[in-house]
This record gives sequence, C-alpha cells and structure tokens, in this order.
Amino acid sequence: MVAEKRSKYSNKKCEVDGIRFDSRAEARRWSQLLAMQERGDICALERQVVYVLAPGVVINGRKVPPLRYVADFVYERGDETLIEDVKGVITPEYRIKRHLMALKGLSIVEIK
Repeated sequence: MVAEKRSKYSNKKCEVDGIRFDSRAEARRWSQLLAMQERGDICALERQVVYVLAPGVVINGRKVPPLRYVADFVYERGDETLIEDVKGVITPEYRIKRHLMALKGLSIVEIK
C-alpha cells in the first residue's frame, strides 16, 4: 500500500463538478465566482489562465523555458479585468511573479 503524499502547504486537492482544484479554498472560490457570474455580477470567468512573464532564453547553450504565471481565476467586472489567486502561503517564487506581473501593469487580487 502506498501512502498518500503529504502536501507541502497542507492543502488538500479536491474535485467539484469534474474539475480538479489544488485546494478546497480554490474550489470554494470557484463556486462563489460561478454564482456571481450567474447573477450577472461578473462575466468571462476563466480558470488557470497563463501569463508569460519572460520569454524563453538560451543560457550556456541550454534552452530555458519561458517564465510563466498561472492565475487561478480571471474575469471581468464592469470595464475591468480581475486576476485572482487563492493563496494560503505567499512563497518567494510567487512574490517574484507578482512583482513581474505588476511591471506589466497587471495586479493580482489575493484571496485568503
């Protein structure tokens, strides 16, 4: 019998309506956003939207892939586009990506 691997940040992956989420908090937020979209409060709801922060490069003869940020949710409310990330722990890697997103003029709404 193989023991289930423990998550680094104590989150539990779950599934809602056939969609897999990295945490229960993310699944809960998805349900809230779906309800908001049904009411007409928001539109164009998407999940796992990829933003390329820096293109791929060659370093010392080796290809390095593009640096990407994957937003949990992106949607429109009125005239603005909102980018959301459900966060339990703010990691050093996330801080760098948040900074690079800000340099592109994009801010991330962090949901705890």
